[in-house]
Amino acid sequence: MAQVGAGPSGSPARRLRGPLAVLAAAGAAVLLVATVDPHESGHYPPCPLLAATGLYCPGCGALRMIHSLAHGDLAAAFGRNPLLFVLLPFLGYLWVRWAVLSARGRPMASLLLRPGVAYVLVGVVVVYWVVRNLPFASALAP
Repeated sequence: MAQVGAGPSGSPARRLRGPLAVLAAAGAAVLLVATVDPHESGHYPPCPLLAATGLYCPGCGALRMIHSLAHGDLAAAFGRNPLLFVLLPFLGYLWVRWAVLSARGRPMASLLLRPGVAYVLVGVVVVYWVVRNLPFASALAP
């Protein structure tokens, strides 16, 4: 199994650099999307797949979802990108686990790098991608 994170050397503050850098980058991105409305055209580039084919990719609606979450509108956030909305708590758990293990000087064995987990995750994303573009599943469109 692949190991992620710093080894036992260094102080806890030094070992937390990676998790804190990711948290700062994510916080800055959320702050940007919260203040610059993705519902207004011209602020962000359009999805290349949507522009080229008219089909939604698995990430379509993610910026609008984050904007809605940042403004406390959970129902609208879920409606913009249900898959990412459901995965956010799992991603948060992985970040907290990484931070705690890093502070303790222990590497994190990454679940995402296990073949079975990776195949299931890719399978779920591909099925979501296909189904959200079918006429009967318009509720999954952003």
